[in-house]
Amino acid sequence: MEIQQLTYDQVPYLSKRDQAYALAVPALRPFYKYDVNLEAFAQVIQDKKKKAINRQALIEVLAEQYQELSPSEATLKNIQALGQDNTFTVVTAHQPSLFTGPLYYIYKVISAINLAEQLRRRYPTQNFVPVFITGGEDHDFEEVNHLHLFGKTISWQNAESGPVGMMKTDSLQPVLAEVKEVLGDSERAGELYEILKASVEQHAQYSGAARHLANELFKAYGLVIIDMNHRRFKQLFIPYIKEEILEQPSKALVEKAQSELEKAGFSGQAYPREINFFYLQPGQRERIVEEAGRFRVLNTELSFSREELLQEIEQHPERFSPNVVMRPIFQEAILPNLAYIGGGGELAYWLERKSQFEHFGLNFPMLVRRNSVLFIDGGNAKRLEKLNLSVADIFRDIEELVKAYVHENTENEISLAEEKVQLEAIFKQVERKAGEVDPTLVKAFAAEGARQMNSLQQLETKLMRAEKQRHDTAINQMRALKEKLFPGNGLQERYDNFMGFYLKYGRGFFEVLKENLDPMESTFTVVVDR
Repeated sequence: MEIQQLTYDQVPYLSKRDQAYALAVPALRPFYKYDVNLEAFAQVIQDKKKKAINRQALIEVLAEQYQELSPSEATLKNIQALGQDNTFTVVTAHQPSLFTGPLYYIYKVISAINLAEQLRRRYPTQNFVPVFITGGEDHDFEEVNHLHLFGKTISWQNAESGPVGMMKTDSLQPVLAEVKEVLGDSERAGELYEILKASVEQHAQYSGAARHLANELFKAYGLVIIDMNHRRFKQLFIPYIKEEILEQPSKALVEKAQSELEKAGFSGQAYPREINFFYLQPGQRERIVEEAGRFRVLNTELSFSREELLQEIEQHPERFSPNVVMRPIFQEAILPNLAYIGGGGELAYWLERKSQFEHFGLNFPMLVRRNSVLFIDGGNAKRLEKLNLSVADIFRDIEELVKAYVHENTENEISLAEEKVQLEAIFKQVERKAGEVDPTLVKAFAAEGARQMNSLQQLETKLMRAEKQRHDTAINQMRALKEKLFPGNGLQERYDNFMGFYLKYGRGFFEVLKENLDPMESTFTVVVDR
């Protein structure tokens, strides 16, 4: 495998803010607490130690959740280590997308695993555990119910509503059958299918299936997987639930941060509400709103007085589900966490949270941009070489790429740039003469010059079109390659599922990533199978 690194400003598919954070642009520096480097973790550790964490509750919940999984010795060791005061976590999280969904799910997890290992080497007197949170409380089913495999979209259909993690797995049988057909009958296909099948058939709810699959893929590396939707965790979160619902501090804090971000040139990301909690019932996750002195659950008959709501929070904290504004507060209140690892979109949310964390008395973690990867398999690497394109070239706009290719590979002169310069000079001279005779003629002569320049441009376009036809085969190959590596003109990692690469490389796919991804390096990684 050949590894190449691109700086984030060489990747036009990334947002301005994503590039700015990865490149440590000074305008964003007020919105996060720690510089992203290993040395800064010494201070993060000291800051995190100031807030007590209920470690006993943490390992008890994990012991319960892992009863329905088959953990490795490395994972069990990490779970037990979480009971010690010198053990800290590095966290990444993702919704329970269908059979992991897009590739960046994989890259997030590998980034967390590698960061934990780097920290163990850098701080040998401390323990560091990679943690993956499966966010099963979200109810946006359309966001997670599909995957893309070999150009085919496979979707999960069911009639349920409410949190995705609570949906029943029996409706996944048609999806399993479709995946099996697409995977084929190779040995690796059979191995992969059995893992997927077990994850579905051994768990009644999808949250269990999602944790099962993540465990089977990554348990060899000691990854600890947590479902935060647990009554014990919500009990520990009761003081924050009460304060957010009754005093409603987050909206003003996040909006102020968004205003400051806009002044720095970056738009807001989250939509904070007065109350940033949902209320959970079977098949429902509905917003809580305050109206006329009562707290009402939208789309239901439920409403509470202040006293009734306090009692409900105390007796049933598991019914209160944080939205995107409160979810970071929830996980950082429960975990001995030092860093959150996420993509550009996720970190955009976190960059609005620093003052909110200060308000709730929690340490704001280091924000680490997960590794981004373009994986070019052997077949596509050969096509790239045949077309004489570099890795950096393939990130360019396809039309620019085609023009550059034609210019570099033509035997004819198709640029009229020199002629345009000459024409412009001629008409400037004509305009001067016209001005000497009659100044009112200058505009007419200038307009005629513009028309002639436009005609020349059209002729150049015709020359380019004719030359393109001579290279039709190569250009079509180039377009096909671009679409393969950047599906829908977007990043591969946001579209393709990992299973296509697993069929080709087996678990070696994970090993290549683990060996070459460094979350402390602010570069976009390209893996080329030569």
